Amino acid sequence: MKRVRPEDGVRVVPPAVARYGSFLSEGVVLMPSYVNIGAWVGPRTMVDTWATVGSCAQIGADVHLAGGVGIGGVLEPPQARPVIVEDGAFVGSRAVVVEGVVVGERAVIGPNVVLSASVPVIDVTGPKLVEYRGEVPPGAVVLPGARSKEFAAGTFQLACALIVGERSASTDLKTSLNDVLREFEIAV
Repeated sequence: MKRVRPEDGVRVVPPAVARYGSFLSEGVVLMPSYVNIGAWVGPRTMVDTWATVGSCAQIGADVHLAGGVGIGGVLEPPQARPVIVEDGAFVGSRAVVVEGVVVGERAVIGPNVVLSASVPVIDVTGPKLVEYRGEVPPGAVVLPGARSKEFAAGTFQLACALIVGERSASTDLKTSLNDVLREFEIAV
């Protein structure tokens, strides 16, 4: 387990664990959670209760990983792309992000969204759908969805993620609890 000193400016709530070889920037708050070897967690980021940051994942500044979030890791093969969550993103409770997916700056991933390299991320906000794989555009608001697919045995629903809008001031209010707690120096 990594030792965190008061001068590091990191707050760790037991039984949170950050392994040796992980990097925690100043202002990081680790609620009871786990950060694996090689992971990088940016300034002022909150890793909430029972969230996991996998090996070599890159988490930006001012990110909130809500309760139970699973961020996948990668150690092999050496050229494999890690999961990247860019600055200011919010990842909702029980969401899972794996296989080198990149979550763009200030994107909002809703609760229970599952993102992998093969799960389609479908922008349904315009007159024609736009499909992404392995990435979420900056500022996108993403919710879980399902898409019908025909198989020999019948029609079934496959998981997808739906971009339903862009981050707005009202979204910021819903995701700003950390800022308020820090501004008024309220312990969490």
